[in-house]
Amino acid sequence: MKSNENFGKYYEEFQVGEVIIHNDVKTIHKSDSDLFCELTINNHPLHIDPIYAEKTDFGKCIVAGTYILSLVVGISVKDISYKAIANLGYSNIKHHLPVFMGDTISAETETLSVRSSKTRKNCGIVQVETRAFNQKGQKVLTLQRQILIPKKGKNE
Repeated sequence: MKSNENFGKYYEEFQVGEVIIHNDVKTIHKSDSDLFCELTINNHPLHIDPIYAEKTDFGKCIVAGTYILSLVVGISVKDISYKAIANLGYSNIKHHLPVFMGDTISAETETLSVRSSKTRKNCGIVQVETRAFNQKGQKVLTLQRQILIPKKGKNE
């Protein structure tokens, strides 16, 4: 098993106001979208039926918003929550624009707050906001999450 020392941060390393631009990006392929819909039993025709979608305001299939949410959290893991003990909650999830097959998603995360855990003295709670963008630089999604992060040297 690889050491996690090169990825993520300990509680003390988070600074309020810091913005991290994540290096990982993902171009959404039809097969990605179809597989996600199949795995999650999301059979809404807007995601899987081009004939149906053609008649909507979007004019074509859109990618399920929950896939984009999951993808964006995944993109941020290496920099933000690789050392995490748990994600405690997700909030303020906003879909700003639809995502289409062929769009390339990138993300950035801002640290909103940090505080020591009241129940686990070896940990802290970090609140972040992650913003996702398409290849045109348009914001497509924002979300906040609270993460339980170990303090350096105290994760035994």
